[in-house]
Amino acid sequence: MEFPGYFLIVADFIRWSRDNGIPVGPGRGSGAGSLVAYALGITNVDPIKHELLFERFLNPERVSMPDFDIDFCTDRRDEVIEYVSKKYGAEKVSQIITYGTMAAKGVVRDVGRVLGHPYGFSDRISKSIPNDLKINLSRALGYFNEGDSQENKDKWYSEELKNRYDSEESVTTLIDLSLELEGLVRNVGTHAGGVLIAPSKISDFCPIYKGPNESDGVVSQFDMKDVEAMGLVKFDFLGLSNLTVIDKTVKLIFAKGLSDELIDLDALSLDDKGVYELLQRCDTTGIFQLESDGMRGYLKKLQADSFEDIVAMLALYRPGPLGAGMVDDYINVKHGTQKVKYPHPMLEEILKPTNGVFLYQEQVMKSAQVMAGYSLGGADLLRRAMGKKIAAEMDAQRDVFVKGAAEREIDVKKANEIFDLIDKFSGYGFNKSHSVAYAYISYQTAWLKAHYPAAFMASVLSGMMDDTDRVAFTVKEVQAMGLTVDGPSVNESYHEFSIRDEKIITYGLGAIKGVGEALVEVLVAEREANGDYQDLFDFCSRIERRSLNKRAVEALIYSGALDGFGVNRASLIRTYPSAMKQAEQRQNDQSSGQSGLFANEQVHNEYEVHYLPASSFSFRETLQFEKMVMGYYFYNHPTDEYKADLKYISATLPSALVFRNNKEVRVLALISELRYRSTRSGAQMALINVEDSTTLLNAVVFSKVLESVSEALVADTVVVLSGKINKDYRDEWQLVVDKVEGVDAVKEKYARSFEILLNHKHQTLFEPLSVLLKQNPGQCPVKFRYQVNNAQGSVITRDYFVKPDQQLIDAVDALLGDHVSQINYV
Repeated sequence: MEFPGYFLIVADFIRWSRDNGIPVGPGRGSGAGSLVAYALGITNVDPIKHELLFERFLNPERVSMPDFDIDFCTDRRDEVIEYVSKKYGAEKVSQIITYGTMAAKGVVRDVGRVLGHPYGFSDRISKSIPNDLKINLSRALGYFNEGDSQENKDKWYSEELKNRYDSEESVTTLIDLSLELEGLVRNVGTHAGGVLIAPSKISDFCPIYKGPNESDGVVSQFDMKDVEAMGLVKFDFLGLSNLTVIDKTVKLIFAKGLSDELIDLDALSLDDKGVYELLQRCDTTGIFQLESDGMRGYLKKLQADSFEDIVAMLALYRPGPLGAGMVDDYINVKHGTQKVKYPHPMLEEILKPTNGVFLYQEQVMKSAQVMAGYSLGGADLLRRAMGKKIAAEMDAQRDVFVKGAAEREIDVKKANEIFDLIDKFSGYGFNKSHSVAYAYISYQTAWLKAHYPAAFMASVLSGMMDDTDRVAFTVKEVQAMGLTVDGPSVNESYHEFSIRDEKIITYGLGAIKGVGEALVEVLVAEREANGDYQDLFDFCSRIERRSLNKRAVEALIYSGALDGFGVNRASLIRTYPSAMKQAEQRQNDQSSGQSGLFANEQVHNEYEVHYLPASSFSFRETLQFEKMVMGYYFYNHPTDEYKADLKYISATLPSALVFRNNKEVRVLALISELRYRSTRSGAQMALINVEDSTTLLNAVVFSKVLESVSEALVADTVVVLSGKINKDYRDEWQLVVDKVEGVDAVKEKYARSFEILLNHKHQTLFEPLSVLLKQNPGQCPVKFRYQVNNAQGSVITRDYFVKPDQQLIDAVDALLGDHVSQINYV
């Protein structure tokens, strides 16, 4: 087919990538079905072992350009493109332009803005246009093409838009202008992975374009379809973050001495017991393609015990097969709860590996070959015809199929039934080559997690450091696995997450807001060269002033990265300006050739280590500062403050709930997310997520209750919710709320007294204590307990009635000394 050059070019840049330590995936799409690609090292998937078909990739009866989609490590993909550019010449290599057009919804908003309409006016019109990839304004107004199905017509038509278009002049004008502009180019971009390699200058074949920024590269002015029509060959260089995770994990395992050499994942056997046990318990956070909630649900039912099960699930977990019940058929036959049915005995061998389900496109091709004598090339044409659903082409293929089946003594009626069945399931069929290739990545990530969980999860966390929500979720998952995540430390942490041993992950300093990679590189290099930092003054003096700024130091303190110095964070915050000033002076002295009296002493002893005293941050202040720099609550959780109160205020945490339908509960939790939604009647309801340190619970407040509790619904506050537990439309547990109370109000309601322990040291503080109590009025009486010499006693005074909350406890403790006040419930 005269494509050796294409194969050799792909093999060359893949070989270069591997030789230079750049992770390369097994490929996407049908290319894994090529034995030549396997022999050249383009893919590591053996097509014979997995019964893949070359004709699904290329065949003489459907002459088209080959198309290898190659995945590279996200961090280093650009290096491969740069290599290709240098090897073949920069003028012969370019990426491909993409054109962003004015789509239906966007053009309405743009025109509305130019006409001077309020945003809400244009937005309402835009929202009346149905959400569908194939929608346009004409279809939304009811003007359809001849070939449009009734199903699509019903889906695309907007009665609201049509009525307003016909009755409101301003809407008519806006839509008429939008119809003229719809489809015009709005902006340009660069194709995600497509790269052209031409035999001479790209400009010999098509115009080129360079963006306005200096960093913008040269791209073709023809888009993907047009460059192919010009005869240029496109190579796909795609980035896959999971390859980065795999690479980091393997290197981390070796660096920490957990393996004698870098693990060769391509040499793994595909029957590892630990992998399937992990999948069976649905412990799939971080596992490629298998970590969504929906996928976990099916994995729980499937109880995968073979590589073929993984391949099948990647193909089955798509809207078509899910809607057709194919996943359930596959699982039920596997477990023997459903009898397998084959449309014809001749198809048993083809469908047996997938439990009687037409799952792969390759099965459609083989079925046509076995039953009707198609060549595999011809069978690929049949598959494509079934996908396009063109009536004339389908009728011609049916004739060929029925005639071929008759030659194999299959009667016309049965042949037509089987053709219709194949046609039905061909729309759901998935490319097995692609599924096998991606199943290898799924298996490799599962193997690493099963055997080196700490190293694997550290690498997963390193890949999401810019996404606080994902970090917070994954840290909880890691802790649920029985692993420990140590807080950040300037004496242990690196920029990315790492491991101390097989059970302990060390927090990445790069995940702290305000701490840049350049600073961490300097910090780590200095630590590795001259040992651990001894104290704040030592730390400031050893890091160059230009690398260390106020924001970074505060972020390190608030995150706990300097807790190892044994000084409370409030004192560190108060002291660091003077520490930095001393360090700056010393660095200036060194740069000017001056030296102090003790020049031969160690750096951190040259200045007096003197921390300025400061009362420790309160529990709430500590949490507030931690969340500010870490993005979530890492060390403690706001609900932890109330654990001692739970039994007295008749509440429980989400993690302690016993789930039973219609069970009435009273839950103390943090409102972590709050969303409002309009009901069909136009009323509002609230959807909220509430949580404690380990468990997230969905809750709903219906419109009848919402008005009475709306003031208490404030995000990031701890409340007490009363209601019933039941299951929602997704069959997941939720709390239907009928009452929401502020936690401090609940505590005051149940409190019997606010107790303060006094001794002889407090005599001079009675007056400021009296002022403090009067500044916090409430309904709770104050009880004084006293210890003077050998005498002790208590008295409840009627002179003070206070609001017994944590702020008052913190204030009294700060005035009199730690832990002298508490709330009594009995």
